[in-house]
Amino acid sequence: MSNILFVFEGEKTEAQLVNSLSNFFFNENVVIKCAFCAEIYQLHNAISKDNDLDTFTLLKEIPQNKEILSEFDRNDFAEIYLFFDYDGHSTLANDDDLLLMLELFNEETESGKLLISYPMVESIKHFSDKIDFKHLKVNAKENIKYKSIVNSDCDNIYQNFSKYTFEIWKFLIVNHLNKMNFIVNDDFSFPKENYNQYEIFKNQLDKYVKIDSTISVLSSFPIFLFDYYGHKKFLKILDN
Repeated sequence: MSNILFVFEGEKTEAQLVNSLSNFFFNENVVIKCAFCAEIYQLHNAISKDNDLDTFTLLKEIPQNKEILSEFDRNDFAEIYLFFDYDGHSTLANDDDLLLMLELFNEETESGKLLISYPMVESIKHFSDKIDFKHLKVNAKENIKYKSIVNSDCDNIYQNFSKYTFEIWKFLIVNHLNKMNFIVNDDFSFPKENYNQYEIFKNQLDKYVKIDSTISVLSSFPIFLFDYYGHKKFLKILDN
């Protein structure tokens, strides 16, 4: 058994999502959840000011994490994963900075692996029979009140993470992985390999952001699972 540290941008929505996921996908591991309580671009600012700054030390100094992480040190975690939103409308948003961050945080056993949801964590449930998910994109550079859009657009069965069944998760995971493959390869089908976060974002920039200032809706959580388990093992899990 090994500890995994999940770092979220916020304290609520992401934790609810992972609690639901953990019921089906993390029986053998202890998942510890904490929050950065700020945007990815603020994390970039903190790291860029101090090249020697340790991710875990930074997290432990955040007031909301003091109790959660008080009994741990970095060696207690085999892996660190950082889940953040793209938040392209933020006043701090900078695509070049994000590319640098994806290069820096690319190893879960070291500083941590950064995973980005486009545009926000709520993208996982932006699904409906009336939506063409393959081509679903939203404005990337304006505050479109995305949470409200998702809650209005998505079917009722996707509203509450705590009520998700394995079949609902499987459906959403497969579609988001198909979408990842579409963004990278223009092929909406289950990928034969995973793509790193830098490559996904580079394709988002080239095919969407730089073309019409949109972003293709995509959740990082299915991509994390696919990367974590690997192609063959994850297909077996989904086939159960």
